[in-house]
Amino acid sequence: MVSKITSKGQVTLPKKVRDKLDVRAGDYLAYEVTGNTVRMRKAQPLDLPWLRAISHTLAPEWDSPHDHENFDDL
Repeated sequence: MVSKITSKGQVTLPKKVRDKLDVRAGDYLAYEVTGNTVRMRKAQPLDLPWLRAISHTLAPEWDSPHDHENFDDL
């Protein structure tokens, strides 16, 4: 299967891929890039209120400036 990239960097997932991943409009996809290969899977959105509620129980190494820089906009 092949998809063409639009000028906005968008692609259409072929129906066979959507069916296999059981994804629909509004669902999330996660990508893993290794070299020039990309693996895609269905992902669940983060539950930010729950994560904030339990954040005080997480290990200090998960609360570094680097973590805030990378995850605060999620």
